[in-house]
Amino acid sequence: MGFVDTLMSGRYDSTDLAAVSLGSGIWLPIFLASQGILIATTPIVAHLVGSGKASTSKAALHQGAFIAVVLTVIAMYLMNNCMPLLRFMGVEQNLAVITDQYLKAISWGFPALLFYQLMRSYIEGFGKTKPAMVISIFGLLCNIPLNYLLIYGKFGLPELGGVGCGWATAIVMWIMLFTALAYVLKAQTFESLKLFSEWKLPSAHELFTFLKLGVPIGLSLLIEVSMFSVIALLLADLGEVMIASHQITLSFTGLVFMLPLSIAMALTIRVGHQLGAGSPQAARFSARTGLLITLCLAVISSSLMGLFAQDIVLLYTEDERIITIAASLIVIAAMFQFSDAIQVTSAGALRGYKDTALPLLLVFISYWVIGLPIGYVLAKTDFLFPAMGPKGFWIGLLIGLTIGAILLLSRLYFKSRSLLQM
Repeated sequence: MGFVDTLMSGRYDSTDLAAVSLGSGIWLPIFLASQGILIATTPIVAHLVGSGKASTSKAALHQGAFIAVVLTVIAMYLMNNCMPLLRFMGVEQNLAVITDQYLKAISWGFPALLFYQLMRSYIEGFGKTKPAMVISIFGLLCNIPLNYLLIYGKFGLPELGGVGCGWATAIVMWIMLFTALAYVLKAQTFESLKLFSEWKLPSAHELFTFLKLGVPIGLSLLIEVSMFSVIALLLADLGEVMIASHQITLSFTGLVFMLPLSIAMALTIRVGHQLGAGSPQAARFSARTGLLITLCLAVISSSLMGLFAQDIVLLYTEDERIITIAASLIVIAAMFQFSDAIQVTSAGALRGYKDTALPLLLVFISYWVIGLPIGYVLAKTDFLFPAMGPKGFWIGLLIGLTIGAILLLSRLYFKSRSLLQM
């Protein structure tokens, strides 16, 4: 859906593409930090299912619901008060207004989005990933026509440009939530659990357990994704061409990133099930298998991105200035497919081990202590080389992701080995 938003807004106008880029750079970190906290539902439920205690798992769903309410309030407040940040970053007035309107539009879908993510994480804890796939495809099929109607103002609707992407996404978020609720109410697996009965007040102990696991996941995702967002904001004073080039590269690499991310999410479930069943050897085998799969995917994606960089950019825009810059960025992005695959897969497996605190520290060091500062020096100063613009930031990303991959893979190796020796 993010790919479609970028593609369709880019075809409408470069200013609206830049607005969607800046807006995404603000709301996606907020969402992923919130989602990361709620993702704790998956390993908690997976361990219970693996140990034959699925009947007690709805407590995790209920505690997660209370947390989702708090996260929704915080997220909506932040997204409806972003104009001071945009002015502070020196964003042009016209671009800032469109970005602010886009964020306010998409904020109305956040309650649905966070509760959908909670439901999805719970369902996936049972090893059932197909429902989320079907719901996502359905959401995409709704998103495309809604984008068209609201961006271009068809059938009597107002022509909203990039802001239309925000309203379309908000509507789709509610569609996905209601679809997920319909599934759990009818699915045989969940019917006997009576998920929405016998609600209890928040339990301090259960909330602490949930947050102890979820907050590091949320912060890890925030650290990683906010680095991309900060880059977009740091490029704001260089003009909409630079912003649009960065967004196109980020949009496509984000699309490709879904492949190793899906394997990582599967590993969280598989490792959780196997550890719940008392089989650390099987858990380690799953982690190793997942790494091999993602490395094979990285060979394919890296090769295709390197060979067809310019053709990829042409899908988004026909602006020659943007094509030249974005194509060079995609070549750099092709190089870090291997690092990205290793780091996200290792992090997914570690979540299955309920190991989230130390990986948070490793991610912070890799991205914010090493990757982003190097990127800033290369992009906006002449300290080492003449200022490179967006290319410098993407080289910094390559360095940060590579170091993160090495550290997280090492942590996974020692964590899995220590359980075998117990």
